[in-house]
Amino acid sequence: MRRALALSLLLSSLLVPGMSAAQNAMPPPPAWMDELDALYDTRVRVAGLEDRAFSPEHWWNVAAPLAVAAHGFDTREIGRSVEGRPLRHVSWGDGDTAVLLWSQMHGDESTASMAIADLFRFLGEHPDHPIVQRLRDNTTLHFLPVMNPDGAARFQRRNAQGIDINRDARDLVSPEARALHGLRERVQPDFGFNLHDQNVGTRVGDSDRGTAIALLAPAYNEAREVDAIRAAAIEVAVAIRAVLEPHIPGHIAKWDDTFNPRAFGDLTAAAGVSTILIESGGIEGDLQKQRLRKLNFLALVGALDAIATGSHAGLPHELYGQLPENGKTWPDLLIAGGTLALPGQPPAEADVLVDFERPLLERGGTIADVGDLRDMRARRTIDATGLYIVPFAASAADTDENPTAFAPGVPAYFHLSRDPQGRDVVWTLAGDVDPAEPQPR
Repeated sequence: MRRALALSLLLSSLLVPGMSAAQNAMPPPPAWMDELDALYDTRVRVAGLEDRAFSPEHWWNVAAPLAVAAHGFDTREIGRSVEGRPLRHVSWGDGDTAVLLWSQMHGDESTASMAIADLFRFLGEHPDHPIVQRLRDNTTLHFLPVMNPDGAARFQRRNAQGIDINRDARDLVSPEARALHGLRERVQPDFGFNLHDQNVGTRVGDSDRGTAIALLAPAYNEAREVDAIRAAAIEVAVAIRAVLEPHIPGHIAKWDDTFNPRAFGDLTAAAGVSTILIESGGIEGDLQKQRLRKLNFLALVGALDAIATGSHAGLPHELYGQLPENGKTWPDLLIAGGTLALPGQPPAEADVLVDFERPLLERGGTIADVGDLRDMRARRTIDATGLYIVPFAASAADTDENPTAFAPGVPAYFHLSRDPQGRDVVWTLAGDVDPAEPQPR
């Protein structure tokens, strides 16, 4: 097996004493980067996926016409979800190197699924592009997109059984997990891409910078050893970093590589597959992750081209190892310096933290904490000095049941007012932030 290859074979790609800084420098972005960047905006990006909360049926309505036999694609149903939605395997290419890519095993993590639709269009509608020719000749690509369709239909993490599919790689209780496992066993890929989204509040290391993309070459054992197979994954991660660095410098991190015996990425690596995890975090202002969608597309093309050409081999592992790990996760919104005004209670100076179900859009707010939060950092802060925080009920029924409920876990409904009665309101949070009025007036 490839796993038996000696670790000593990898030393040439590691930073060792005596290696010059030039040998360990970040490689330049691919020569095709600017051309493909421009082509994406005009002739690759697929219309119809502007809202990242799409149904699985909608995704297939958009993507299926792109993945047709006339363009070299083969699409087959390989299973059904808990609720009977189809799980489809799409393959393309004639090469010897097999690559398996799966997306949206968490139903609310849709960025890579959007990018895969773009990749389908690129592969199918640009057959004479040099990258497409290299990929067709040297790789066979296997996709299992939107593999948690029941979760995607609800835009929720787990499947219809309440199971986290990415923690079902060992027991294979869910039909979705069995479909992915079975596909991997049949395809026997050389490389695997585990495509996810992560919390948009995650910072890069100890900095205040948000993580736009986090990378990982998952460990295949608890000792987190690096053999030839994991080394190849690390080198592909470096190739991805070379693509992304000019676009999001300082906003790339590394996922924790602690081995998890229940997770698909780790067990795929343990099965002898060079596995790369790509986690899309957030870019402030990129409300529907459309910029991250493009970066996913470019990263995947860069990774696949590096695999097809073998240009990843020998890229310095230090360029992966030196990436800061994902750091703290900042809450979404801090209301700082206000005075809490609850009916029948004395005013109390208090800060308020709010987290959102859809954080980039600031929708679905819930109170996360109340009190002295002056040392807390958040993605966004509103200075409420001199203002009163006046809660109100979402409905008349809520008022009847608990008119003063304002505590962690409660939906975020409150005014910022110049008076404790809430008559002179300068800003309102009614679960969702009004995009026309994001700040107090």
